[in-house]
Amino acid sequence: MRADNSISAEAITLKGISKAFGSVTVLKPTELTVKKSEFLTLLGPSGSGKTTLLNLIAGAISPTSGEILLSGRNITRLPPRERGIGMVFQNYALMPHMTVFENVAYPLRARREPSGSIRRKVLDALDRVGLKGFDDRKPRQLSGGQQQRVGIARCIVYSPEIIMMDEPLGALDKNLREQMQTEIKRLHQELGTTIIYVTHDQEEALNMSDRICLMKSGEIAQLGTPDELYFSPNSRFVAEFIGESNLLRGTCIAADRVLIEGTGAVQVPSSERALASDVLVMVRPEKMEVSAAQAETPTGHNVLHGTIDAISFIGGMTRIALKTEQGVSVTAKIVSGPAHTRPELGSAAKLFWSPAESVLLDA
Repeated sequence: MRADNSISAEAITLKGISKAFGSVTVLKPTELTVKKSEFLTLLGPSGSGKTTLLNLIAGAISPTSGEILLSGRNITRLPPRERGIGMVFQNYALMPHMTVFENVAYPLRARREPSGSIRRKVLDALDRVGLKGFDDRKPRQLSGGQQQRVGIARCIVYSPEIIMMDEPLGALDKNLREQMQTEIKRLHQELGTTIIYVTHDQEEALNMSDRICLMKSGEIAQLGTPDELYFSPNSRFVAEFIGESNLLRGTCIAADRVLIEGTGAVQVPSSERALASDVLVMVRPEKMEVSAAQAETPTGHNVLHGTIDAISFIGGMTRIALKTEQGVSVTAKIVSGPAHTRPELGSAAKLFWSPAESVLLDA
């Protein structure tokens, strides 16, 4: 993320912003600050409030309460065209009868810029998104990825202070999505523009964001860097929504020990939780290692013994499920090797992990 030397380092500030439709509250009073030049992703399941929040900032809907500040200026009641915010849509929203050049030039012509300036800015925008030489084509002559690039070029051509993207890659296949993620990240670094990005895809959010605002039921569940949400989730919801996780239910028996139901005690990072309190011990599957039951375990590691219950080869990684004698299921993800290097289905085995890789959550 680029450093910002302007007087205010805040691009967008939301103060108690909320939205209700009749008796139904879709966004509870929310406080949020988006930094200048930041790539912030609004992430969450359907109905979490992320698109409502985006539409409030863009001016597509009016808030029930609260204020929206753009670089310190109150824009709560300003119409969308006066906010200086660009939008990229999932469905591209291109005008089929216009050429690529005309589509990209549209916002400049609406602002009555001189023709010479329009041509220079449009060609520069098309070059930035990798569509140099495509200016005379019609949208129907382009692939889905190319159409999305036109949508992005049309947004950046007039240099908006904020660019908002609403599920812009949702209609693309996996390989093209990954390619476009790289292109959008590159553009963000080149332009230094503030981007607010909406998606329900957690991998996309982890890959692209400076910070993630994970939403649930109309409020912010956790706000932080991708690393913070992945390695230090603050709730079961965050742990389960961001990546895969093992959640072992247990009871605190010491500041740094938890008695796991049906297995035994495990070591965890020291906490101030009350003794006998119910907790969840979260461990990411890739932090667990697998070995034969009789193999030596590294000193100080937690161990679960059981039987290999399932093996899933997923390319670069292999997912291995172990079921303990008490019926607790735990999953590890290991780097894939040849089939003969994997444990056999039904064989006795153990999973082990460092106590430092455990995260305590409320049960």
